[in-house]
Amino acid sequence: MTSPSARTQPRVRASELVGRGWLNTGGRELSLQDLRGKIVLLDFWTFCCINCLHVIDELRELEERYHDVLVTIGVHSPKFVHEADPDALVAAVERYDVAHPVLDDPELVTWKAYTARAWPTLVLIDPEGYIVGHMAGEGHTPNIAATVEQLVAEHEEKGTLHRGSGPYVPPEPTAGLLKFPAKAIALPGGNLLVADAGHHRLVELAPDGETLVRTIGSGARGRTDGPADVAELNEPNGLCLLPGEVAGEVGYDVVVADTVNHLLRGVRLADGHVTTLAGTGEQFMVGAPDNVEPGEEPATEDYGPARRVRLSSPWDVTWSTAANAVVVAMAGHHTLWTFDPAAGFVARLGGTMNEGLVDGELRQAWFAQPSGLSVGADGRLWLADSETSALRLVDVPAGTVRTAVGQGLFDFGHRDGAAAEALLQHPLGVAALPGGQVAVADTYNGAVRLYDPATGQVSTVATGLAEPSGLLVDDDGAHLVVVESAAHRLTRVPLPEGAAQLHDGGAHRTHRPATEVAPSFTLRVVFTPPAGKKLDDRFGPSTQLSVSADSLVAGGGTGTELERQVTLSLGSLDGHDEQTVLSVTAKAASCDDDPAIEFPACHLAAQDWGIPVRVVEGGPEELVLNLHG
Repeated sequence: MTSPSARTQPRVRASELVGRGWLNTGGRELSLQDLRGKIVLLDFWTFCCINCLHVIDELRELEERYHDVLVTIGVHSPKFVHEADPDALVAAVERYDVAHPVLDDPELVTWKAYTARAWPTLVLIDPEGYIVGHMAGEGHTPNIAATVEQLVAEHEEKGTLHRGSGPYVPPEPTAGLLKFPAKAIALPGGNLLVADAGHHRLVELAPDGETLVRTIGSGARGRTDGPADVAELNEPNGLCLLPGEVAGEVGYDVVVADTVNHLLRGVRLADGHVTTLAGTGEQFMVGAPDNVEPGEEPATEDYGPARRVRLSSPWDVTWSTAANAVVVAMAGHHTLWTFDPAAGFVARLGGTMNEGLVDGELRQAWFAQPSGLSVGADGRLWLADSETSALRLVDVPAGTVRTAVGQGLFDFGHRDGAAAEALLQHPLGVAALPGGQVAVADTYNGAVRLYDPATGQVSTVATGLAEPSGLLVDDDGAHLVVVESAAHRLTRVPLPEGAAQLHDGGAHRTHRPATEVAPSFTLRVVFTPPAGKKLDDRFGPSTQLSVSADSLVAGGGTGTELERQVTLSLGSLDGHDEQTVLSVTAKAASCDDDPAIEFPACHLAAQDWGIPVRVVEGGPEELVLNLHG
């Protein structure tokens, strides 16, 4: 992001905000003219995207600090069909406590006007209505804050800054015992423990799934350890009951994926006491130099004492006898980890941190927001891989993974039949059944699906559910307890005794516009240091570029030049068409450009893109991305 005083190119006026309607405005429609005099930050997001959810949380402190000069506008640009449903968007805005106006842009009109290429994309607009920053990915709040400070000074001097309250009007809160529950487990004795994500707590219910026994957590966002009425959580999701002998050794019974805190927490059932087990409370940022805190014992980004290694949005947890550890679905950077309660260590089990659908050797596999875990009677691990709409099978002892159902980042739908042709839509939960079948919480289809490994067939058990996100087998073995998240309740669904229902709701592909490129093209990242700074080469190369894609032929990997010749195959790995995702990460270090400063201040600019590209003969032979300082 460039300094306002350093602009050398013609200023570009921001396009009007066009969509289907507005949320969090009290029914009022907004225009850029209404926002003149304010600094406006557009956040292009979609509620399935974990990186988008990270940005929503990153922006909270920024919005509070600059509440009288900065107006954030969320522009919701959906990927999945379900996300284009206006009622689903209303629920998502409440679920994630989005505290700013949101424009519903289901046709991507405003997305296209601002040339957004990836979720999330942020665009900063000055008080006179001109674009001053355009960036993709997360982790940009320090740069945004610095630019806001410059804009405030500049426009106060010009008299074009208007301080005061913004247009945000909070919605009416949802009343009820549960609010967007995420997962549930059965406790010894038959009670149920529910991750009550919207209330930032855990709720213990009687076996009927309705009667309150107790709550664990104060209900306030936070990460305080302590007694049940004092402890704080932040949108908890997965829950794992430890084996009795392990719990007896470590002094707690349940491991909680405390998602927005980027922590694992332990709960002692005897009194509800909560303890932090893993994570530092800061998010693991791919490529950052401080993902591991210093300490006496050796530690790396892949392995180390659990309280010294940063985590990234742990979404689900389950006990694996094969791993002799808790397996963690780390949705934030598309990996699987283990947590050893006895040793207090975490380790990366699988995934490269690239997002996609690549099977094979577990450590080299690609996942995409793994969100649901369940271990079958044979010890194998079933995984709901949400962004690829896939059900995947992990063999921990063999160190391999294969896809049972699912075709890639862009393909989804509600189609039963042979697993090779069946389709899901953003599943978040999975349950291995005693008979060997696997139930899937097919979240965005509002359904429970059944996969039978013996026949290779997929069927539908139930439909009409409100974003089912978690499953567990009832004590009688004839029912599933479904965490019906958007209905704020638990629902019992009978398992079929004979042949299950077959459904064909068709296939869909994400309609995010793809960038056309030639089979071989030059990728060029343009970086201009901020005013008063220069590239810093004192300790080696000051820039870095990493490129990956599932159809990459040449030009992948990490290097120091910000220009790369990239070659992609004409067909993506799923065999459907030529569209694939090009993952690019760029970094550049710049320092004060003043020889009189003995110890110059330095800054690392970093940005990542996930760009859908369509490979066509005769397509553009150059793709230019801008890295903002």
